[in-house]
Amino acid sequence: MHPKALLDACSELVKLTLQFQHPADSVVSRYFRDHRNLGPRERATLAETAYTVLRKKTLFESLARSGSGPKERRLAILGFHGPRNFLKSALSEQEIKWVDECDAIKPEELMPQHRHNLPQWMADALQAQVGDQFEALAASMLEIAPLDLRVNALNAKREAVQKELAKAGIKAVPTPYSPWGLRIDEKPALTRLEAFQEGRIEVQDEGSQLLALLLDAKRGEMVVDFCAGAGGKTLAIGAQMRNTGRLYAFDVSAHRLEALKPRLARSGLSNVHPAALAHERDERVKRLSGKIDRVLVDAPCSGLGTLRRNPDLKWRQDQTAIAELTAKQTAILASAARMVKSGGRLVYATCSVLPEENELIAQAFQQANPDFVPLDAGETLAQLKVDNAASLCAGGETGTQYVRLWPHAHQTDGFFAAAWQRK
Repeated sequence: MHPKALLDACSELVKLTLQFQHPADSVVSRYFRDHRNLGPRERATLAETAYTVLRKKTLFESLARSGSGPKERRLAILGFHGPRNFLKSALSEQEIKWVDECDAIKPEELMPQHRHNLPQWMADALQAQVGDQFEALAASMLEIAPLDLRVNALNAKREAVQKELAKAGIKAVPTPYSPWGLRIDEKPALTRLEAFQEGRIEVQDEGSQLLALLLDAKRGEMVVDFCAGAGGKTLAIGAQMRNTGRLYAFDVSAHRLEALKPRLARSGLSNVHPAALAHERDERVKRLSGKIDRVLVDAPCSGLGTLRRNPDLKWRQDQTAIAELTAKQTAILASAARMVKSGGRLVYATCSVLPEENELIAQAFQQANPDFVPLDAGETLAQLKVDNAASLCAGGETGTQYVRLWPHAHQTDGFFAAAWQRK
């Protein structure tokens, strides 16, 4: 595609994503469906340009004021994902001069809000939590996340899959914490690989793998993934159970559960039973009261731990939405807990970095449910042979009561988890 045409397409996609009417990944996917003539390189340039603008929106909107032409074109120029020489061949002399001036600005010359590119309410909340690590955290949230894979322990070994990927020209390294994980810096066409088609690998962030590991589901048990979604953790748990017992994948969205079906077929699992619920107090939940060995509540949340992958979330969430989510999280956790039998384990997890959705929910649940004894997440993960388990945890009297993952510290998405055992 000619540079000018590609820049025009980038400008169009930037304009669509900045309307915030739908999640950015949905907008990008829809754009590609409507423009099937685009090649892989053009798609990569378009997607990464739009995501770069979302990541650095505050900075780019400030710089754009000194440029000329339509705003979305100025933003697309600043965020363009590709060689600068290629970009400049699509620009006027005035635009070239302007973008050179913008590129020459050093990070230390920027105002704090133009460095962190976060809404102020979120910046304040994170700074209150991490203190002098805030700059490192904010910088990590502007990066592109690596691609993490989970090796299906039911039918493959990590080392063998690593060698298989190497033969296909894909360099993968073991993740530092999850025993199932491989990490890839590039974004190859995984769906074409035999390892993917035959269910030996699934895309899953290392942090998400660790939350499934924390549940520690055993052979022959009755287990519930209460907010299963598209089933990433469900599949990890099913493999952990060695395809025995019974694993219920519950969700209020039948559409999300539909996305689980092809993944389930590839995985070789036959112990998973997906079911759409009307709400968290559904009759199915009542029938399982006190009967389940392990329950994972991967609660609907703000998703603010996933900004490396979903940078639009920081502009689409606000404090009112967070308050609504915490009420929902409280209700879901209380309902799911009723299914746990005596001696069973309950895990509450989010991909949020906000204490309102995490520690505060866990502490309120614990006060209201004295028959649930908190487990020390650091000890639990150490028993599961996770390297440096204590470094993945924070809070409580031991300092390791909760899983607390941060992109700047652990190179995962931001995750939280709390675990209890019922008396």
